[in-house]
Amino acid sequence: MNKDEIKQGFRALGLKKGDIVLLHSSLASMGNVEGGAETVIDALLETLGKTGTLVVPVFGKLGVLTEAVKGRPDAVVSDCPKGTVAAIGADAQKICVDHWKADTAHGENTPYLKIARLGGYVCLLGVDQDRNTTMHSAEALLRLPYLSPTSGEVQTPQGIVQKTWQYYPGPHRDFIGLDKVLRTSGKMKTGKIGRAATRLIKAQDLIEILTEAGRRDPAFCLCDNPECADCVAQRAAIFRDAMSKEDFKLAASAALSGRYVPEIIENLQRAGIGYVELDFLQGKPAHLMSAEKLQLAVREFTENHIAVSGLRLPGVPADIKKTLQLAKDCGIGRLVLPLCADAAALTGQAEAEKIALSFCNCGVTGSYAAIIMKSLAERGIRAGLTFSPAEFARCGEKPFLGTYNSGKLRKYMDQLDIEDGTFAGMPTALAGGNAEIKELVSILRCAGFSGFMTLSATNRQRGNVTAIAAEFQKLLDEI
Repeated sequence: MNKDEIKQGFRALGLKKGDIVLLHSSLASMGNVEGGAETVIDALLETLGKTGTLVVPVFGKLGVLTEAVKGRPDAVVSDCPKGTVAAIGADAQKICVDHWKADTAHGENTPYLKIARLGGYVCLLGVDQDRNTTMHSAEALLRLPYLSPTSGEVQTPQGIVQKTWQYYPGPHRDFIGLDKVLRTSGKMKTGKIGRAATRLIKAQDLIEILTEAGRRDPAFCLCDNPECADCVAQRAAIFRDAMSKEDFKLAASAALSGRYVPEIIENLQRAGIGYVELDFLQGKPAHLMSAEKLQLAVREFTENHIAVSGLRLPGVPADIKKTLQLAKDCGIGRLVLPLCADAAALTGQAEAEKIALSFCNCGVTGSYAAIIMKSLAERGIRAGLTFSPAEFARCGEKPFLGTYNSGKLRKYMDQLDIEDGTFAGMPTALAGGNAEIKELVSILRCAGFSGFMTLSATNRQRGNVTAIAAEFQKLLDEI
C-alpha cells in the first residue's frame, strides 16, 4: 500500500480534516506498506489536516506506529505514568496537559475524556476491542467496585510527586465481547485498510453505550469463564460491594462451601461472601472438633478476611458447657442450635459465658416457636431466632403468609436461612418451592433487618456456594 491508498481508506471510513483520533493499531495487520510506520502516520495526519489531532497510547510497548508517533519532534506526551498518550496536531497540548493531576488515569480530566468531549474518535486499525483503552474510561466513570487505586511517581515542574490514581483497571477483561454491542448500536463504522479490519466510533458514543451497559450490569465487561481467576475475583468484588450496601450480613454454611478450610475459604472468596457459619468441617460437626483444630480454622478464616457468624449445632447437647467453653476458647460469640423446651436454661448458661444463642426451628411449628420465644422475652431472657422457612414449610405451614405474619416472630429473628423447599421437604431453587423465601427476604429488607441471611447447608443438593450466591443475587435483583 502507498500513502494515497491509506488516506483513501481513512476517508472512506469517515475521517476528515479537523478530526481528533485516538488510534490503536497494528502495522503488521495492514500488509506491505511502502515506507512502513512513517507512511501510515503521514497519511493519517494529512487526512486530519493542520486543524486535526492524532493521539496514540504509549504506555508499555504497543507497536511500531505508537513508538513512531511518540518519537516525532512535534509530539506532545502526557505527563502521567499511567495510561500515557502522545499527540500530534492542533489540540495535542490541550489533550495531554495535566494528565497526572486527574483523579483517575482514564476518567474525567484525562486525555480519553477530553477526546470524547471534543468530539473525537477512537480508531482500531488491525486490532480488536481488547486494545481499546477508552473502555477503561467507562469503567472509571462507573467507579466499578473491582477497580483499585494505583500509585506512582510523577515528574512535575515542582519536582517528583508521589501520586495515587483511583479506579485503576486490573487484569483480564472481555472487551472483545463488547464489539457486538458497539456494532449493533449503529454508532461504529467498520471497513478495511489493506488487510487490516478497521473500526471507527465517536469516543463519546462509545463511553455512553458502555456506561449504560455498566449501569445495567456492573460485570458487563467481565468474561463468564469459571476458570478465569481474574474475572471470578472481579465478579466477587462486585457481589461484595452489593452486599455491603444491604442492612443484613450475608453468610454461608461451611458445609455448603466445601469440606476443608482452604477449600471453603477459596470458594467463599470466589463467591464474594465475608461470613461463614461453622456447621461441618472435614465432614464432621464443627462443635465436636478439638479446641486446637477449631482455633486454627477460625484463625485461617480471619486471616483471609472471613468472619465467623456462628457455630451451628445439628442437635441440642445433653451438657452445653463443653460447647460454650469451646466457642469461648475459639473466639466465637454465637451459637445456633435447635429450638427446644430447655431454651431458657440453655440461654442462661450461655449468658454466663457471654455467648449469644440463636434457636432454629428444626421440626417445630410456628406456634410452638412463638410460645417459646415469647416466654423467653417475658422472663427477660435474650435469645435470637434463626428462621428456617424450609423447615416451617415441612411442617405444612406457609412461612411468610402464615408463620411470619401470625406468629410475630420478626422481633426475635437474628438470622434468616436462605433456602427453599416443598411441603414434602424437597429442596428447590429459591422462590421455586413453598418456603416463600422471596417474600421473606423482601419484607426483611424493607424493615432494615440487620441480622444474618445465611445460605444454608440444605442447598448442597442443588449446587455449590458460588451458584447459590448467584441465585440469591438474582432474587435480590428481582425484588
